[in-house]
Amino acid sequence: MRLVVMWWKMMVAMALLFSFSVATAPALVSRIAFGSCANQTAPQPIWDAIVNFKPQVFIWLGDNIYGDIRRPFKLFGNHRTIGPWKNVPRFLPSSLPDMQSKYHIAKSNPGYTRLRHIANVIGTWDDHDYGLNDAGKEFHMKDANQKLMLDFLDEPLHSPRRKQAGVYASYTFGPEAKQIKVILLDTRYHRDPLRSDGTILGTAQWTWLEKELNGPPSAITIIASSIQVVSNLSACTGPLFYMESWGRFPRERKRLFNLISNSKRDGVFFISGDVHFGEITRYDCGTGYPLYDITSSGLTQAVEKVVPSFLHFVLRFLAWVTPTTMRVMNNNCKHKSCTYGQPNFGAIEVNWDANPVRLRFEVRGVSGEAVNSVTTSLPELEASKKPKPNIKGKQQYCSLEVDLPWLVRHRLAILFFFTVAVVIVVQVGVLYMAISVVVKCLRKCKLD
Repeated sequence: MRLVVMWWKMMVAMALLFSFSVATAPALVSRIAFGSCANQTAPQPIWDAIVNFKPQVFIWLGDNIYGDIRRPFKLFGNHRTIGPWKNVPRFLPSSLPDMQSKYHIAKSNPGYTRLRHIANVIGTWDDHDYGLNDAGKEFHMKDANQKLMLDFLDEPLHSPRRKQAGVYASYTFGPEAKQIKVILLDTRYHRDPLRSDGTILGTAQWTWLEKELNGPPSAITIIASSIQVVSNLSACTGPLFYMESWGRFPRERKRLFNLISNSKRDGVFFISGDVHFGEITRYDCGTGYPLYDITSSGLTQAVEKVVPSFLHFVLRFLAWVTPTTMRVMNNNCKHKSCTYGQPNFGAIEVNWDANPVRLRFEVRGVSGEAVNSVTTSLPELEASKKPKPNIKGKQQYCSLEVDLPWLVRHRLAILFFFTVAVVIVVQVGVLYMAISVVVKCLRKCKLD
């Protein structure tokens, strides 16, 4: 009898030990969603598609709310926000109570609430939730707004993010040998002014990032940046307009690529937001393997929403004609330009059961359909000890936009100014013909 009791006690102990080990083992993560640019006052039907994707992790990439105040475009009047005679800024910071109210609206959204119940939600910020459009280290409300942003993310009160200067952080998900490391960068708190070619991350964050990249290895490392890392479309859209990106700080971007390369860390890729359209880009000459950048922007804000639907083809044509050296062009794109200007979110799927492990990067539309995708494998994201053969005819994503020939690089601006010139000439011609007709009529009437 005593042996039976001892046997039962041993079985119960082993069962408890097994159940404890199962309960505390990190869950395998195979689906990650991410997004940016969500105006809290706009309809947000895209949460349904994100929830249906069933992500285990959701990553905010910034502009999680639109906290600043945007004045309308005004060319004339007392408060001119555009033009050579602009006399007031177009964007103004909101008060702290107003920022808090906007965060409350965003957090109370029913779709977002459902997502928070099924996924780990983490994130960083960009300019509009930082507090002011295009702002950097000079912004005076950044410390107060940092607290509000971390409250929005339910950051624990004892978290180091509440004590440090900036919201950068890292997380590791999944069991050993199948871990996914997520590094969240702060591209606002320490950023020098645009066109300065100064720093984006600041000294303390660079030191932290180097430590993170040289830390324990992980199968996959996702570096989340609120602004694009690989693409530098501003080199081809200027002087018409410019977008923020790492490419506008070339020394910082080179330092980032070198840091990844020197760390010998495999499986690294970027995710980004900010630009109000989705695309997938890659750079093959930054490390020993392709560095992908999956851009998803935005959840509510998108370039095609600012014009009537019958003009969408114009924006798609302009996206196609704008030179790009980094964008992945394949048959998985909904549009010929391989950009997507409607509301979207990003999706990452990892097939751990495949041999080799497969990764699928997607930009998905409001209905959940993939509008742009790339499939790769972990071995393809590993630095090869042997030089990779240069396959003739295979596109190499090594040329920077700033190195394109002048005529190619400024093709969009040339097309724009040529079109404007043609319109002006046509208008002058029509006006001349109208005046000529009037003059002839007056002469004829006078003779009569």
